[in-house]
Amino acid sequence: MRVLVISDYLPYPLISGDRIRVHNLVRRIAARHEVAFVAPVRAPEDQEAISNLKGFCFRVETAPLRRQRALAHVPGLLRFGLKGWPLELKFLYAAELFNRITALASAVPFDVVHVEPSRMAFYLEAVPRGTHTKSILVFHNQSYHQFARIQRVTHQPLARLRALLYSRQMQGWEPLYAQRFDRCIVVSESERNMLLAANPRLKVDVIPNGVDTKTHQPMARENALPHLLFIGTMSYQPCVDGAAFLCGEILPRIRRMLSGVQVWIVGPDPVPEVVRLGGDGVHVTGRVADVAPYYRESAVSVVPLRAGGGTRLKILESMALGRPVVSTSIGCEGLDLVDGKHILVADEPERFAQSVVRLLTDEELYERMVVVARQLVVARYDWDALAGRLNQVYTELQQPRTEPWHSQPDVMR
Repeated sequence: MRVLVISDYLPYPLISGDRIRVHNLVRRIAARHEVAFVAPVRAPEDQEAISNLKGFCFRVETAPLRRQRALAHVPGLLRFGLKGWPLELKFLYAAELFNRITALASAVPFDVVHVEPSRMAFYLEAVPRGTHTKSILVFHNQSYHQFARIQRVTHQPLARLRALLYSRQMQGWEPLYAQRFDRCIVVSESERNMLLAANPRLKVDVIPNGVDTKTHQPMARENALPHLLFIGTMSYQPCVDGAAFLCGEILPRIRRMLSGVQVWIVGPDPVPEVVRLGGDGVHVTGRVADVAPYYRESAVSVVPLRAGGGTRLKILESMALGRPVVSTSIGCEGLDLVDGKHILVADEPERFAQSVVRLLTDEELYERMVVVARQLVVARYDWDALAGRLNQVYTELQQPRTEPWHSQPDVMR
């Protein structure tokens, strides 16, 4: 089978949850099928990602996502607005990338066009009309829900307005545009229910986020200090808010109960608001080559998120590595976890602090959660099994049908 994957990022290095997901699934699918990968180039260091992808994809096509002056965006914004498309999607559109997809899909008879995440859906129109190629749209989250939450934790008025407008526009566009695809994939049952409530006509499968349980083996606790580890992209507003919540409201409460606790905030592109949190036992690293040393030194992973969507791969990674997790309910939503068994869940800062202290002081609780959480991720969230489920979706799509999937004109031409 030949598969064309269209993504918004080149999924390497593995510095964010969406890249980890795409890389792990595509690499495993490419072991069974011929995969071509198409994505925009955003920075010179993306050349490393291209080399990595060429190790398992038979074609890698890229085009620059060029920055433009504000006025240069106006014609495109008007065009998107007149079509009833969310204006923010204009910033993902690159004519050269669109044309490369058209040329590739015209030259190669693909069996499946796989687009992710959902904000890239409009690139399906680059595939020539009249083909019987099957199509899949992958939702990393429900964008309208994600950005409705983001606007609630964003302090800058303009950014709040932009998030709110994007949320409302995506709520009207995303579930309807998804009808152009043969199948949709979401990361959790709750996301599936949300999407079907918006459009019951869609056919939706659940393929969760995962972890490589073979490479991620449990680490010994005796190497760990009473340190907390928070991993995320530190320019992403939910992570920015989570870091501030952790350091400003949770950590002081922890230290009143237990001295010597430090925090590691690890992840790329920390904004000034996050950088300023550094000091007094709070360490802000920025992007790191390998997160393993930070897991090894830290005793507990924390996910203090109050906004966002989808599911958190870092929770699964922590559980595979033998580090118990304290999370807010938003932070761990969508994962099949039981509070008090696989994870400790707390939304209020006092309860969150108490949960952290429990894990740092109760050896029996700590070891029990490590064992049970590891068993769960091995059984349900290993990438090999999840790639098998994706392959099954591809197989199910290879049934004859009488009409091509394109029924509307290509509006970008």
